[in-house]
Amino acid sequence: MCVVGFGFRRAARLASLADLLAQLEARYGPVDRLAAAASKQALVQALGRERGMAVIAVADEALPSAVTLTHSRHSLEARGTGSVAEAVALLAAGPGAELLGPRLISADRMATAAVARGALRGALRGEGA
Repeated sequence: MCVVGFGFRRAARLASLADLLAQLEARYGPVDRLAAAASKQALVQALGRERGMAVIAVADEALPSAVTLTHSRHSLEARGTGSVAEAVALLAAGPGAELLGPRLISADRMATAAVARGALRGALRGEGA
């Protein structure tokens, strides 16, 4: 099961997320689910509705528990993790999940996204499209 996790600023637009999703699918192939931190899931849910994909909400307080490839100072200070996108992808994909690569950054620098592959436990995380 492949999950794309997103991290983004308040001013991010749906187009930024859609572009990142297209880039990741071109690089790694189709994905099964989208994911976002619970506090920021509305924009990702809009993308999920547009693409007909389920969205997994990851508890914000769980983000620091994920070991990420990227170590953004800003992300560490704001959210306690090196990359929100990578942490969300890993946590949504379940125990033993692995990142397929480091996060990608949107052209407008308003959003990031990463893909993780693993065993999905979406029903335990409030999955919904």
